[in-house]
Amino acid sequence: MAVRYPVVPNTITVHLGAPNESVKNITVPFTDYIANVASNELYPTWPRAALVANIYAIISFALNRVYNEWYRSRGYNFDITSVPAYDQKYTEGRSTYENINDIVEEIFNNYVVKGNQIQPYFTRYCDGRTTTCDGLSQWGSVSLANQGQSALQILKKYYGNDISIKYNAPVGDAKEGFPGYDVGLGNAGNPVLLIQRDLRRIRKNYPAIPDITTTLGIYDLETENAVKKFQEIFGLPVTGIVDKGTWYKIKYVYTSVKKLSDLYSEGLTEDEITFLYTDELNYGDTGIEVQYVHYFLDALAFLDKDIPRLPLNSIYNNNTITMVKAFQEKYKLPVTGVFAYSDWLVLQKAYNNILKSFPAEYQDYVNELYPDYFLTYGMSGADVRRFQKFLLKICKFDKSIPGVRVNGIFDDLTLKSVQKIQDDYGFDINGIVGPLLWRKVVELSKR
Repeated sequence: MAVRYPVVPNTITVHLGAPNESVKNITVPFTDYIANVASNELYPTWPRAALVANIYAIISFALNRVYNEWYRSRGYNFDITSVPAYDQKYTEGRSTYENINDIVEEIFNNYVVKGNQIQPYFTRYCDGRTTTCDGLSQWGSVSLANQGQSALQILKKYYGNDISIKYNAPVGDAKEGFPGYDVGLGNAGNPVLLIQRDLRRIRKNYPAIPDITTTLGIYDLETENAVKKFQEIFGLPVTGIVDKGTWYKIKYVYTSVKKLSDLYSEGLTEDEITFLYTDELNYGDTGIEVQYVHYFLDALAFLDKDIPRLPLNSIYNNNTITMVKAFQEKYKLPVTGVFAYSDWLVLQKAYNNILKSFPAEYQDYVNELYPDYFLTYGMSGADVRRFQKFLLKICKFDKSIPGVRVNGIFDDLTLKSVQKIQDDYGFDINGIVGPLLWRKVVELSKR
């Protein structure tokens, strides 16, 4: 399983004005951004404890915006603005104070969390003289520091005793939430789990959205119906497909109902950011992800002499590493032998290209190839019909199979037959056709 903790970004994109103002964006190192804001907001002569407390607040505020994709979920192409009325004051090109720079370098990958919540806390603050608010008072923090209180004590004074600091958070490139492709029927993985998690929570506020009971991270008919109702409620094209627009609308509504950018946030717990699928596969890994990658690598190697076709099983082993390295070299990816999410996107594309341009001499074989997505109840189309033809052949010699109508619709009868085969051959009895079940059905149909 993968736990997606917040990552401190290497860079942050700042909009140099109000959100709708027609001004430029600049992308700057995260540490430079924090030092710039702190030098705008704070006095370098303040006690160190006050400076540290305020810089923690500045860091956490910025990370909350980035982690929740506050602006990107609203259709903007930046992470944060430079205007204090909306965010924090940033001045392009200004000099920063040396002691503030030192503190920033020391604590930039630490941030404030509340209770058992995971997301960087929305550390709202104001100067405490010209403006007041429910969060931290900057001038008030000076008084507390002068009384001998530590930075953490100051933060607890304003944000509550359940405040703590998350130390040494990972630093890296912030990933856009949208996976880079439209998500629909048959897709699987963490993007689907995110959609399902978010819609389940949104449903509490919008009960017209149908419930999603599946926990496998496979985009099934339940998920499609929930997406369609969400799209209908929020004025989006009702397609049942999560494109970039729908993805970020779901993200926007989820952030809003959870109040993730609010002092009184419902918050995210570790359970809510733990997903079934890892972002990288390596030697010794097992499970459906490894089996999935093996299936597509083997199919690719069948036609591509640059990729050796080696025996594979359900474990990511030395043969896997050899094939992955050959694949990575062929498609100009970092040759690591570790299978990353970016590799998966390229493998999918390569596999689909093979399906579209199969040599004439292999046309009989192409019909046996898995279609690159899970088949689930309620789906229809040519791939369902192909699968049903294989099922029909099995039904002719195995009378225990309930039967099949070759109509291109994954109907009740097809579902019962799939579940029977899964039961007979040791698969999870979930009625979902993945690559391994597809291969088993093709094999059985040749008896």
